[in-house]
Amino acid sequence: MSTQEQIRNAAQATFKNHLEFLSSGEIEKWVDLFEESGILEFPYGPADFPKQVIGKTELYEYMQNFPKHFSVSFENLHFHATESPNLVIAEFTSNGKAISTDKPYNQQYISVVTTNDDGKILKYVDFWNPLVAMEAINAPLSNFVKQ
Repeated sequence: MSTQEQIRNAAQATFKNHLEFLSSGEIEKWVDLFEESGILEFPYGPADFPKQVIGKTELYEYMQNFPKHFSVSFENLHFHATESPNLVIAEFTSNGKAISTDKPYNQQYISVVTTNDDGKILKYVDFWNPLVAMEAINAPLSNFVKQ
């Protein structure tokens, strides 16, 4: 039986791995952080961008092009205290560039992530500014998903 502290540590370790795997372009490892039917949600995505990506197959299809578009490191990670050990609320920034344009990709994020007791992501709600990404790649965000 896991203690509350062990569950919280697993959830936060998963989140740290999420940032590491994205910045290093290890998309298959990133997808494995999710439970089989895990959800990635974008409440502020533009009209031509998915509002939700559900399940490991869709997650991989959605994120596989990230390393082709962005070179980024994630910094200034701060976890907010929560009552539930399965809930991670994190603020962080990115420092990077769009590969195709060499324009900066410097983003501020707030993430709300729910995990199971083993640290697998059940739902990841990503609060970010899509305008920063569109300006960096100088194209609609639908290009990010399709290329």
